[in-house]
Amino acid sequence: MHDFHYHDNQLYCENVSLEEIAHKVGTPCYIYSHKTLVRHIRAFDQAFNAIPHTIAYAMKANSNIAILRLMAQEGSGADIVSGGELFRALEAGVPSQKIVFAGVGKSGDEIEQALKADILMFNVESAGELQLIHEVAGNMGVRARVALRINPDIDPKTHPYISTGLKKSKFGIGAERALEEFKTASELTHIEVVGVHCHIGSQLTELTPFTDALKKILALIETLKVQGINIRYLNIGGGLGITYSDEVPPHPKDLAAAISPLLQDLKCQLIMEPGRSIVGNAGVMMTRVLYNKDTEAKRFVVVDAAMNDLLRPSLYEAYHDIQHVRKPSSSRLKTVDIVGPICESGDFLAKERAVPETVSGDLLAVMSAGAYGFTMASNYNSRPRVPEVLIQDHEIHVIRTRETYADLIRGETIPAFLKKSTS
Repeated sequence: MHDFHYHDNQLYCENVSLEEIAHKVGTPCYIYSHKTLVRHIRAFDQAFNAIPHTIAYAMKANSNIAILRLMAQEGSGADIVSGGELFRALEAGVPSQKIVFAGVGKSGDEIEQALKADILMFNVESAGELQLIHEVAGNMGVRARVALRINPDIDPKTHPYISTGLKKSKFGIGAERALEEFKTASELTHIEVVGVHCHIGSQLTELTPFTDALKKILALIETLKVQGINIRYLNIGGGLGITYSDEVPPHPKDLAAAISPLLQDLKCQLIMEPGRSIVGNAGVMMTRVLYNKDTEAKRFVVVDAAMNDLLRPSLYEAYHDIQHVRKPSSSRLKTVDIVGPICESGDFLAKERAVPETVSGDLLAVMSAGAYGFTMASNYNSRPRVPEVLIQDHEIHVIRTRETYADLIRGETIPAFLKKSTS
């Protein structure tokens, strides 16, 4: 559910027309609904209100500091995967004791940064990482709280690029080695083992993979208890899917109903890391039609947004619904490719899509773009990154301004030997 709707044939976000937003900030741009974001984060909190829990919002989905501040005000922490994300989270006011640090390639500097911030814990992905955390913590004279991320070899039934719980995945520690790694961790003087972490993938639309993985992790926790290793935190990750096309993903209350019976006797704090399911359908990317181009083979609709603005269609061949901001007077459909200005054949927002006819100047809304939209954007072809806008009822808040050409070369220098005249 989201708060983008038509009123008098115009698409609105809450109580602001997208045409008004285009007039104020131009196109392309990202637009987020405050009301939708709040409703989605509260849906998780309310679904699990009977279980002691912490929501650590997966900020890789959308890391604008205004969004992070909103999450923090709703009581959420953050799931981070880099020093830059830690910096963002702290700048936004996320409490350090609600921050968990995941990712397979943490550097020594990032580990030190996180220890200085006194984050809740590291989600450890390998024996090598565990040893590095121990070494850095030892040099600082502190103990690092860790959870070991276990790979349960469960098929999440999603796109291969976002499947993270299979045996062949780069993520986590294999289930067959889990006991050995927990024993090693518990014997390290500058490591405090506090949790178990499991995240099997993203855009999951079935509950069975969640429950299958959880059963394996709960069996491991019982075995660890016998070994004298008591677990205080069970982190079940995130991954709950959203509707892009015709998917019918579970609601957070469905997830709670499925896993709560398994957790009845568990004396652990539950940690969840939802991202896409909170922000995905809370945002759209708006773009303007530049031209229609007809060839012998097909029709192209060329728009001012490109793969550098929204990578998912090019990277995953992902489907995003595309709506006219102003409903066209004719319902006649044309099958087209909607493409951008980037010099790549892979630069498209939709292929072979039946849409109402477009003319130059039409505004289009690429739906379900609140997650992995701006965070995956780049400056490819030296295109400035686009603004982000947060709508609260009748108000338009620009939470990131459009980059300028000067921004593109900030930090770059021409060495003195190249400054000689080129004439």
